[in-house]
This record gives sequence, C-alpha cells and structure tokens, in this order.
Amino acid sequence: MNMTHYMGLLADNQPWNLIIFMAIPVICAETIAVTELAILFTRNLTGKLRLVNKITSIFVGIYFTGIFIYLFFNAVIPITSKGEWHGWIDVVAVGFYLLGIIPLLGMALLDLNLIYRNKTQEEKLKVHAIFVGMFLIFAHIAMIAGMVDPTIVTDMPTMGHNM
Repeated sequence: MNMTHYMGLLADNQPWNLIIFMAIPVICAETIAVTELAILFTRNLTGKLRLVNKITSIFVGIYFTGIFIYLFFNAVIPITSKGEWHGWIDVVAVGFYLLGIIPLLGMALLDLNLIYRNKTQEEKLKVHAIFVGMFLIFAHIAMIAGMVDPTIVTDMPTMGHNM
C-alpha cells in the first residue's frame, strides 16, 4: 500500500507507534480542550479542572518536545538528505504533525509561567485557548494529509500491492 511517512510511522510497530505518536498527544490535547471549555464557561481558574488542564498541558508540551526532537533527527533529516519524500502531501503531513510543537510547548511554557508572565489570568486563558485550537488544526491537517495515497497527488511509483 502506498502511504505517507506519517501513516507509515503510525502503522509500524503496532500498537506502540500509534500509542506513542498519536494516542498520547491527541488524548492529552482533547483533555485540554474539554477542560478548557469548562474553564472558559465557569471562569473557575483555581478548581480541579484547571489543575488537570495545567498538568496535562505541561506533560504533553514536554512529551511532544521529545517526539519532535526524535522525529526531526531520525526521520526528517534522513528522509530529506536521501530525497525520499513521497511528494508534497507527505511533507504537509509530517510538517503539520511536527508544527504541533508550537502550541503544545507554548501551553507548557505558559503554564510553567515562563512566557506571558505579566499577563492577567484572563489574557493567559485566551492565549491557552488559542494554542489548543492551533494544535487541533495542525493535528487534523496532518491526519488528513497523512491518509492520502501519495501516488494520486505525485508521480511516485506505486508499491505494487493492494490491501
């Protein structure tokens, strides 16, 4: 089956790659999104939901930083240096997945009070919500692009077998 490197990564070493590279970051992001909505509606900035939100944000920011570093040096650089990208759709899938570092690390830094120190809680909440939205958009673009058969958008030769 022809697939992007993104889907190849998730399909290899089942179920571990799927858990490590997809399930953990997405479950954390969805936990953050749901708790964020509750916090936005209730304006309770000190309750248990805010604590879950903060701990999850810090964890996934640090966790995804490790994923980013690992994939950058073990996938992006080797694939690029060997010219093995499966067309532009492959670059979009991997690129948007890795762009997730911006909002995820941003949330961790915000919750560790390393950025926006002089902002009010309301301003920080707004930035946090923007980061959540950014990650969800980046992750969905990566997933959609990653599921595309690269041979339909490039002249990549087919791999010769079907499912």
